[in-house]
Amino acid sequence: MKILDGKTALITGGARGIGRSIVIAFAENGANVAFSDLQYDDKAKELEKEAAKYGVKCKAFASDASSFEDSKKLIEEVTKEFERIDVLVNNAGITRDNLFMRMTEENWDDVIRINLKSAFNLTHAVQRLMLKQRGGSIINMSSVVGLGGNAGQANYAASKAGMIGFTKSIAQELGSRNIRCNAIAPGFIKTEMTDKLPEEVVKGWTETIPLKRPGKPEDVANLTVFLASDMSDYITGQVITVCGGMNK
Repeated sequence: MKILDGKTALITGGARGIGRSIVIAFAENGANVAFSDLQYDDKAKELEKEAAKYGVKCKAFASDASSFEDSKKLIEEVTKEFERIDVLVNNAGITRDNLFMRMTEENWDDVIRINLKSAFNLTHAVQRLMLKQRGGSIINMSSVVGLGGNAGQANYAASKAGMIGFTKSIAQELGSRNIRCNAIAPGFIKTEMTDKLPEEVVKGWTETIPLKRPGKPEDVANLTVFLASDMSDYITGQVITVCGGMNK
């Protein structure tokens, strides 16, 4: 038996990077999967087909996670299509890196809106369904930068630190109804986004990691599967790093 058999999951920002790996990992482990991204494009269509090969139902939705109304509509559409949502993974996120003295108000607002407000939007929209079901697992994607900060990423660090406080508060509010909420804090994970970084930057980051290598999206996806499963049903309000030891 696969550990997510019978569950339905919704992953935001699911068409690319870490989100894509989470969609595949959930499908491999028996979950029916809905995922959202800004556009229903070729990448989303390809992922639908790839996930469906595991014998599960998979459907992509075009939705802006940073929009309160879009998020409410998304939960309604997913519930209509799948009848329930057992797992919500708040994975949507962006970076707009710059030294603070050069950071614009737009840089700040965009990152807070897309990274942090999106988690509020989706969690607010799904909570009534999970309360009715008397159970659920909410998994928020934070970052080691949210734990320790990083020069040039004040906006990103603030959004990911905010995600941690949000996670712990939701865990306390909804725990009595068997709804769990945890955060994952990835370190340096090799994705399409990090592939654009200069080689010397990647080398510098790698040297700070005790395991001396960047992580893979699958490393984050594997932990997400565990937190979505009944194997973690006594774990809530926690922040778990996936960073090769770089967070001290």
